[in-house]
Amino acid sequence: MGRAVEAVDEFHAGFGWIQHEFLQRCSHALVAEGRVWLVDPVAGGGVEERVRAAGAPAGVIQLLDRHRRDCVAWANRLGCAHHVVPQEPVGPFDFLTVRFSRTWKEVALWWPGERVLVCADALGTARYFCAGDERLGAHPLLRLRPPSLPVEPEAILCGHGEGVFTDATGALREALATSRRRLPRQVMSAVATYGQRWTRRHVRP
Repeated sequence: MGRAVEAVDEFHAGFGWIQHEFLQRCSHALVAEGRVWLVDPVAGGGVEERVRAAGAPAGVIQLLDRHRRDCVAWANRLGCAHHVVPQEPVGPFDFLTVRFSRTWKEVALWWPGERVLVCADALGTARYFCAGDERLGAHPLLRLRPPSLPVEPEAILCGHGEGVFTDATGALREALATSRRRLPRQVMSAVATYGQRWTRRHVRP
């Protein structure tokens, strides 16, 4: 089911898979008490087999209203519920409001038992999210008004780019505290990243 992906974000309570494209869309499976929850999943070759091997499918969680990805297809294929921008607890997970407006509805998943934070677009490690050498950056359109995420995670899983497993709380605090003043550098990084991609695709050596 799906395109070529690479396994990433392996840890004791789940795993991820990423598409190597400009957006670096990353999806995750979280395993709790023998049940598997998929978060913002895209289809990927070999992923379904691994999901089923990890436990009983429990649900698909979509953290951002426009992050449809392959959520519906996954829920139908696995025969489980599809939770769209939930605000009440689902299984072992709580949800923190990132933005709730007419044009942008997003929550972040907080797994208190494992101290894992999962973000859709709020935070990412893809190069176009980050200013310079940042390990983690706020979404470009959220930098002027970054969300409040009052948690201390041991791991941060992102919808764009690989996760953060070393000093995740420090990376979170820095990303939110510096989001405004680093906006110009982030814009420069995004332009440079896109320019490199364009050159690889259109300029022959």
